[in-house]
Amino acid sequence: MSRPRRIMNDATQTYSFSRRAIMLGAAQGGVALLLAGRMTWLAIAENAHYSSLSESNRVNTTPVPPRRGWIVDRNGAPIANNRTDFRVDLIPDLIEDKDKTLAALQRLLSLPPEEMTRIVADLKHAAGFQPVQVADDLDWERFAAVSVHLPELPGVAPTRAFARSYPAGAAVAHLTGYVGSASAEQYLKTKDPLLLVPGFKIGKDGLEKTLDKQLRGEPGAKRVEVTARGKLVRELATRPDTPGQTTRLTIDAGLQDYAARRLGTNSGSAVVIDCLTGEMLAMVSMPAYDPNSFSDGISHLEWKMLSDNDHVPLMNKVLQGLYPPGSTVKPMNGLALLAAGVSASDRVNCTGALRVGNGIFHCHKKRGHGPLDLKNAIMQSCDIYFYEMARRVGYGAIAPVARAMGLGQKFDLPFASQRYGTVPDPAWKLRKYKAQWTVADSLNASIGQGYVLANPLQLAVMASRLASGKALHPSILAGHAPAAADLSISPEHFAVVRDAMFGVVNGGGTGGAARMQIPGVAIAGKTGTAQVRRISMAERSTGVLKNASLPFKLRDHALFIGFAPADKPRYAVAVVLEHGGHTVRNLDTPGIGRDIMTYLFDRDKAMATLAEYEPTWGGDIRTRMTAEAAAYRAAANAPPPAQAVQTELNATAPTDAPAVHAATAADTSTAESVAHTTPAGNSIAADGTTERDP
Repeated sequence: MSRPRRIMNDATQTYSFSRRAIMLGAAQGGVALLLAGRMTWLAIAENAHYSSLSESNRVNTTPVPPRRGWIVDRNGAPIANNRTDFRVDLIPDLIEDKDKTLAALQRLLSLPPEEMTRIVADLKHAAGFQPVQVADDLDWERFAAVSVHLPELPGVAPTRAFARSYPAGAAVAHLTGYVGSASAEQYLKTKDPLLLVPGFKIGKDGLEKTLDKQLRGEPGAKRVEVTARGKLVRELATRPDTPGQTTRLTIDAGLQDYAARRLGTNSGSAVVIDCLTGEMLAMVSMPAYDPNSFSDGISHLEWKMLSDNDHVPLMNKVLQGLYPPGSTVKPMNGLALLAAGVSASDRVNCTGALRVGNGIFHCHKKRGHGPLDLKNAIMQSCDIYFYEMARRVGYGAIAPVARAMGLGQKFDLPFASQRYGTVPDPAWKLRKYKAQWTVADSLNASIGQGYVLANPLQLAVMASRLASGKALHPSILAGHAPAAADLSISPEHFAVVRDAMFGVVNGGGTGGAARMQIPGVAIAGKTGTAQVRRISMAERSTGVLKNASLPFKLRDHALFIGFAPADKPRYAVAVVLEHGGHTVRNLDTPGIGRDIMTYLFDRDKAMATLAEYEPTWGGDIRTRMTAEAAAYRAAANAPPPAQAVQTELNATAPTDAPAVHAATAADTSTAESVAHTTPAGNSIAADGTTERDP
């Protein structure tokens, strides 16, 4: 069927044209509206974004590292501060001619050959964007010489900045930690451009790490106007940085330094706590590393030396060291016995040995102490008294008091690495070892051996709670000390135990060497010895070997806790010496505890004692560390020179170092092997402790 033919006339043509014109006009209007809307969006909503892009094409902005907040002591004295630092770094990705650049830097900065060896090695192993230190702490003349030749040295980055400084060096290492350049992993995780700025450092360990956010501050910016080809036109106003917050600690910097020096050549720790508030006045772990070296970039040689040292200077012994507390727990155990119904006047006749079932358990005094009540048992540190009383009441009555006094307790402190020890009881042993609690376990625990483990901070807390009768919690940030409630222990019981601790030092007890020589001020305390090995019956029959004749790792730990003044306690102290063995009198715990307390009441007298002792130990801390480094460098096991000077890129935070993990694992293994009772019923208590009267 054919389609009818459409007849076109003027009216039809006019209508058709008008309709198309309207449609085209509407389309054009729509496009115009879209363009106008887009232009409005770009001009108003996106104004800031494109202005910023435009500005960035005209202005180059370089972040200026912020000045790190200071860490100060309770009196405002600096523990970690900043010093002006002229430094020169290399950015590997920007270097065009490495040999020419290095030769120029060697000439301009008068760098010795070993430093050039170190720079070449560091460049080889550094990430392309990661700055490699050429030299720091430069004088103005050398810094200016490099700055003048900068156009000829692409990749060279001279910087005037602030470097972290720790005036007390190793004495505060495990307190503050240190700062260091960000790793490639840290940059890739955050993509923060500030981490690429030469000289900028972040907290790596200790308080520097946990408080990094508040210490870091906000960066400033250096602005220069450039052409499209990047040519400098003029310098613009620099936006200043915002310094980090100053952090005040409860630590007394003078006491911290004194305690570190007074520990001498020992591997040990000391903690001092204010008995009124729980504030920590000193927290010392020695030997230690120099945080200034770590912040500058520790060499391979120094890292290896610290890792090989059997005194484990990389470990924070206050928080990571776990030790059997030995006889320092006897005052606390006395509180538990009194609470369990034992009278302070009840006597036990110590003959030097106690038979329980088929086993014989010995006292450290071979001939025995004779009849003793609680006070004299604490004063003479009689093992037999506590064996007998623990057997009567059961260790289940003692463990809750141990926990109330701070053992096994976790404290809220700004440190990442803490170990908390063990307060054992029958339920704990069944859960951990699937074994029943035995009488030997109770006897071992009653003298602070067996499964009982504590860190030095917990021992200091125990001393402060014995002194105050309050559930003090240690604090290290000023103004953060929590209120402490009274412990639910009879004040009369505390009085009995404090009187016994006074007698330990001042009444003919085992701690006479801790007696203070300040009129009107007496210290109350308790000595302790903790074995790290079993003594065979064969050795006992021929005479127990003295600590001085044993290898370092087999010597007993030496401990002391105390508080002063004894009649109105203000300060509590705990001193723990790894494998100290009570071998050298002026390096033993009672004398160290005495002198640390003396510093708090008569600083001049304490310093005079230190001045007498320190030369016999080889000088002060810095002098001894320098001598040790020189001896290590000269030793056969030192690495080749080219490797020795190289910056150690695999160095972890000291408290997380492989050497620390190995040491803590070995200590745990030793403690477990000594704690376990053998099939024959042998135990530390059965062997007889090695505690000796000073």
